[in-house]
Formats: sequence, C-alpha cells, structure tokens
Amino acid sequence: MATDAGTAGTAAPRFPDGFLWGVSTSAHQIEGAADEREPSVWDAFTAGPGHIKDGSTAQVACDHYHRHAEDVALLAGLGVGAYRFSVSWPRVNSPGGLDFYDRLVDELLAAGVRPVPTLFHWDLPARLDWLERDTASRFAEYVSVVAGRLGDRVDKWITLNEPAEHTLLGHALGVHAPGRKLLFDALPVAHHQLLAHGLAVRALRAAGAAGIGIANSHGPTWAASAEPADVEAADFYDVLLNRLFAEPLLLGEYPAGLGELMPGDVRADLKIISEPLDWYGINYYAPTLVGAPEGAEIEFGGVTLPAELPFSVREIEGRPVTDFGWPVVPEGLTELLTGFRDRYGDRLPPVVITENGCSYEGLDDTDRIAYLDGHIRALHRAVEAGVDVRGYFVWSLLDNWEWAEGYARRFGLVHVDYETLERTPKASYRWYRDLLRAQGRASG
Repeated sequence: MATDAGTAGTAAPRFPDGFLWGVSTSAHQIEGAADEREPSVWDAFTAGPGHIKDGSTAQVACDHYHRHAEDVALLAGLGVGAYRFSVSWPRVNSPGGLDFYDRLVDELLAAGVRPVPTLFHWDLPARLDWLERDTASRFAEYVSVVAGRLGDRVDKWITLNEPAEHTLLGHALGVHAPGRKLLFDALPVAHHQLLAHGLAVRALRAAGAAGIGIANSHGPTWAASAEPADVEAADFYDVLLNRLFAEPLLLGEYPAGLGELMPGDVRADLKIISEPLDWYGINYYAPTLVGAPEGAEIEFGGVTLPAELPFSVREIEGRPVTDFGWPVVPEGLTELLTGFRDRYGDRLPPVVITENGCSYEGLDDTDRIAYLDGHIRALHRAVEAGVDVRGYFVWSLLDNWEWAEGYARRFGLVHVDYETLERTPKASYRWYRDLLRAQGRASG
C-alpha cells in the first residue's frame, strides 16, 4: 500500500474480517476544563514544584471537553471502527459531568464510531487513596453509575488502564501522582486496584453489560546476559511488571510469594479479581533489558531508579529510538503475544492491543509511520501464529499532556497547537486512514 511519506511502502497484511481498528486517548491528558470537575490526584501533584518537567498543567490540555465535536469529526475522517477514551471519575462526581460522556457517546455513534470507555486512567479523585481498601468499593459504585447511564449504547468496556504503571510510578517511585516513594510497600496499591477491577466487572455484569476487559501494560523482559545473576534479576522484574498484574486476573492466583504480601483476605479477594473477562487488553511499547543490580541510581526512560532495587534496567543497544528515548522493537510484540498464549493457554481470552504508539515531532512524521507499520506487521505475525487477537488501537489520536513530561512529547496522529488549540492531521493520520480503507473498516 502506498503511503504519503513513501515509507512502509508494501501492502499491509490483511487482518481477519471483523478486526477492530481504533485510536486511544485519556481524559486527564486531553479534556482540560479542570475547573468544571472536582480535583484529582494529578491536580495536586502538578501543583508541586518540579513534578512536571516543563512546569505545565493539564488545566486546558487539548480542551477536548469543549471541542469534542471537532475531535469526533477527526475520528470519522480517520475511519476508525472504535474510539477508546477514558471517563474521568472526578468529572462524573461533578454536576453535569456524566452529561458530557452521554453526549460524546451519542456523537460517536452518530459518526459510526464505536465508543470504548476506560473507567479509570490514573485520575483518582483527590479525596481517595489506593492504599485504602475502601477505594475499590467506591470505584465499583462509580462504575455502576456510569454503566447505568451509558450501558444502553456501550458494548465494550475497559475497567482500568495500566495498574502496573500507576502502582510503580505513582506509589513506588514517586514520579507520577500521587508522588509516593514507597518502593515495595506500594504492593497494597496493586492489590486494591485489582480488587477494584473485579468489583467493577461484577458491577458491569449487574448492569447488563458485556464486552468487558482491562488494559494492562506488558512487554517481554530480556536478561542482560546468560549469567545467573542477570537471569534472576530479569525473572524478578518480569514477575513484578507482567505476571503480578496478569495472573490474578487470568489464573486467580498471585505469582509464588506475592500473595502473602497483600492485604486482607487475599484468597477471597482473588475470587473477585478473577471474574471472567470477555477480552484482555495489552498496551505494548517495548521490551525491557534487565540485569543484576549495579549499586547505583540509574536514569531510564526519564525515571530515576533507586540503587536498592534488586535489578537494573539497561539500554537496548543497536535499535532506533523514539523522541522519548524508547527503543523501537516491533518483534517484541510478536514475542509477547505468543509468549502469553503459550503461558496461559485457554485461560487467555481474546486479546486486543489497547495502546501502541510513539513520540515523534513534526507533521511529516515518517518515523511514526514506520513505527506503526512495523508493529502492525508484527501483530499480524502473532495472528498467523495462532494468537486470538481481535483489535488494535493506536496511541494516540491527539498530541496531549504527557503526564510528568508535560507537553514535551507528541504521540498524536493529529498535531495540536497548544497556544491556539488548532488541530492539524499529520502524515501518520493519512497513512492510518489509508490502511483502514485498505483493510475495510472494522466493526467487530
């Protein structure tokens, strides 16, 4: 298939009929209108000195809250089958907040775009705390409210986005909201989010919902060498970032030794956490190269990893990197998916890639086109290998406020001028539009 940029010039492989093509965003990163909702933990974190690298806030972001009709038109022009957005819990708690999502769902459906809401994408109401078990129950109550309002028109739901990152970056290392540096004392946060997921599944089922999944981040873990110390460190990292968040959901148990570190009646909680899913969402960006601890702090991906961790994260050499410094390794997606299939067998439901994308500057973003083309081809190889993959969502529709990075990273298919808020489709937008036309617009 020809492209505007002239890269990835051979025809993309054909995916099965009904394969769902989409794009993703999150509320806090694009909505703005912060004074029209109650505060979140990110508002408090952003106000702290030095927390956001460019000193910015998401007070306005892309102003999607007021300009959503323009963004729905961009989705329609792109030709995606689905739009993954997140519902802001703080906004739903505020007058008129749920009305916004009600209108958004109607407008998406009128444009022929399937709404896929994520019910939690890191913007916890500031008055709540994932260290407290009761937050899981409060989440289920909120989910019931949203499902009661939108459930007649939504047939695909995501409970949580990336509880691993929210636990690690927000509660263990302190570089995301709420800014705690608890290291392994953050494990209750992981457990309470997983419990919240299970309670949310039950709440959605009670409301008559189907099509329920989660969006977990995963990537292959590569040992830095065959030396036993490096292999042991890589295994530990893999448990912490992959298996800790997959196995309670898919197997109903924690990896060996972790269950006893969790709070409450863990055995009873696991019965809730492992409520059956209709599909399993995976956010993929890159593998991680891990070795034995080196006895010093390590700067990796914009994060300082403390010396006391029982592993070190190394740079993957010989690979191109994005503007964020992340390595570009499309074959890691094939490895990840076939590895999940082999590890979990028939316990793994159908898979959807709920995020995959990259940060690059410029409107003529040929590097992004090459990145997406390579990962879509790697995804197809996993399908050919027998992995039941049902969909793929690009991160992201719009350039947006990239958490602790502020406005310094551009992941969008559409450029946003943060002064004027003008939207300008990039070359990658047109490339993805043409790919979808060649595939046949999916609605599966």
